[in-house]
Amino acid sequence: MNMFASRRFLPSISHLAAFEAVARTGSVTAAARELDLTQSAVSRQVSALEEQLGVELFLRERQTMRLTLAGDSYAREIREALRRISSASLNLRANPHGGTLNLAILPTFGTRWLAPRLGRFLAANPGVTINLVTRLSPFDFRLDSIDAAIHFGHPHWPGAELVFLMSERTVPACSPDFLKRYAISGPQDLLAVPLLHLTTRPDAWEQWFAGNGVSFENVHGMLFDQFATAAQAAIAGLGVALLPTFLMQEEIRRGDLVAAIDREMESRERYYLAFPRERADYAPLAAFRDWIVAEAAANPAA
Repeated sequence: MNMFASRRFLPSISHLAAFEAVARTGSVTAAARELDLTQSAVSRQVSALEEQLGVELFLRERQTMRLTLAGDSYAREIREALRRISSASLNLRANPHGGTLNLAILPTFGTRWLAPRLGRFLAANPGVTINLVTRLSPFDFRLDSIDAAIHFGHPHWPGAELVFLMSERTVPACSPDFLKRYAISGPQDLLAVPLLHLTTRPDAWEQWFAGNGVSFENVHGMLFDQFATAAQAAIAGLGVALLPTFLMQEEIRRGDLVAAIDREMESRERYYLAFPRERADYAPLAAFRDWIVAEAAANPAA
């Protein structure tokens, strides 16, 4: 059924806001204070919503209100819907004459490669506002207010289009002092030193050893969720990290990081721009897609 075919399933925002506030605070009094309404007004709005839906949302016990099972599930969805409406309204108010692009980024890629270049995009597209949020793994675009995302991995994201951006090369990197402490003359020597791992790339070291003809059983070590923290740990002498060279150019240039062994390897995965198919023609997204593809071609990682 078309969602607009019957208005009886579209409660008013005021009813939904009252319900969400009571559900979150567990109190009509607290909800009324938050919404700047009287307690009786909040109670009437919640009752009207229950009557419209034909479903009991709260169990009323003396002075308390407790969500029913159906009410709890409904509250979660309504809370997200209200958040998205609020976010859309805020974006429109901030940029009434242009468009807003909500972009999910990988932290280190976003800060090291993308952010320094974004000024060029904004200068060429003065009506567009870009909001950046961090996402470490694929998500469902239908459940999030994200227009596009930077994806590193294989070209697979359910329900999304993927546009290739660039490949990357990684190198085993450590501090100069670490390299002095350990005798590393060949790839197999790295099996005997502390290795630093990224949680989003759990098999990166295995791929590197296999690509360099080194037999191994298990590869252990400290875990990090971002390249930036893994790099800092390597600089502090805690181990060897397998790092993308294009993201660590500054540390390598300063001499904070050096190659533990000069064996760069191209990663099997690639960088992509991911976006939902139904948003492909959204003007800010289309402009950003064309720009970042051209930027990646002019400034490749590998």
